[in-house]
Amino acid sequence: MRPRGTRQVQAGRFGAWLARPLASFHLVLTIATLLTVLGLVMVLSASSVESYADGGSAYALFVQQAMYAVIGAVLFYLALRIPLRWLRQVSFPLFAVSVLLLVLVLIPGVGSTVNGARRWIDLGLFSIQPSEVVKVTFVVWGAHLLVSRRAAARAANDPGGLKNILVPLVPAGLLVCLLIVLQPNLSTTIAMGIVLLALLWFGGLPLRLFLAILTSGAVAALVLALSAGYRSDRMRAFFNPGDDPQGINYQARQALYSLADGGLWGRGLGQSRAKWSYLPNSHNDFIFAIIGEELGFLGCALVLGLFALFVYTGLRIAARSVDPFLRLLTATATTWITGQALINIGYVVGLLPVTGLQLPLVSAGGSSLALTLLMFGIIANAARHEPEAVAALHAGQDGRVSRLLRLPKPEIYHPPRSRSGTPAAGDRSPARATPRDGDRPRTRTRANSRGTDTLRATRAWEPSYSVTHGRERGKYR
Repeated sequence: MRPRGTRQVQAGRFGAWLARPLASFHLVLTIATLLTVLGLVMVLSASSVESYADGGSAYALFVQQAMYAVIGAVLFYLALRIPLRWLRQVSFPLFAVSVLLLVLVLIPGVGSTVNGARRWIDLGLFSIQPSEVVKVTFVVWGAHLLVSRRAAARAANDPGGLKNILVPLVPAGLLVCLLIVLQPNLSTTIAMGIVLLALLWFGGLPLRLFLAILTSGAVAALVLALSAGYRSDRMRAFFNPGDDPQGINYQARQALYSLADGGLWGRGLGQSRAKWSYLPNSHNDFIFAIIGEELGFLGCALVLGLFALFVYTGLRIAARSVDPFLRLLTATATTWITGQALINIGYVVGLLPVTGLQLPLVSAGGSSLALTLLMFGIIANAARHEPEAVAALHAGQDGRVSRLLRLPKPEIYHPPRSRSGTPAAGDRSPARATPRDGDRPRTRTRANSRGTDTLRATRAWEPSYSVTHGRERGKYR
């Protein structure tokens, strides 16, 4: 057993590292890299048999996934360089284009039909799934819409009531869900519902109305799940796990067998038995089962740990940000990605009905991988706009990663002012975002902080604290 003093020293070092200005940025970058690399390795392992049987090459699906990973890495880098002002300006045009793509994919001859669903648009060298695009654009536009509406209402000293939150956000979200259901694609509809609910929750919707909308959404999802043959089969398989083991329950049972076969340490990388045509969609929807079989419980714990760290990092960024747009965007994106991961893992281990939602950054799926990396890039950009990160970067303390990527310095947030000339209520801004020329801060004002005690702490309209997160260390590192 390690001495108590040693554990305290290590905990102190980790706390000191977390107190650095760019710690959140480095965490997002590390999590995205580890999940993407793990996904590529597991896609290669899980898809090799199917790829060889279909085309004679064990690397066909892996090469396709690697190509989309490269595209996603480029999108991640571009998202790091995008000015937030420009991102907000183009949010609605991009959302409108993504909705148009959802309409086009339903047109025969434009959308490609695979397994009875019309979800892809074939562009020759690659195909794109509009429902994955609209998730990203809806997050960005929804956050911009809610923040702009509230800022305009406060500038005019007009609260505006619930209309500022619900209209046109909810009608737009319902329209997108309808277009996705027509493909049909219930799993992505559920993901869109998570995004809409997260925007409403963090946007400040009253609890009673939020619970009413949540209940209505759950009832609608249940009706849709029972309305189609294959979806109702999944529901029957979930509530009757012992029925028809060679039919509707086959896939779920094989996933559990794979997890059990892996044990604590796993059978070894590439040694899965289930991928030999025993587990359908082993490289996609059920890749978590292959991780459990080949890497064991420890491999599954690693995946869960990375997503848990992502939750902490995303909410940390949201709580530290002074820009309401970044607070709302980061909290919503974190909820969406984490919720999708939990649903995927939940149905693999038998806790939820099978929905078909992919494991973000890990499951095979080009559009999902590239666009999720784009969302991670936007979150990393938000991390670089934390007040302490802005101060450090403008003081020349870029760090090796920022210098290597040649990233521009983040913009300083200036809260909108009301007609009286004072900052609008609910906007948090540091008293001194950057040090003046030739003057380095020697002392820092102590301030109380609520931290991230609850998810409500990241709501866009609630003032919580003066942002001086580095007070415990005295100087920037």
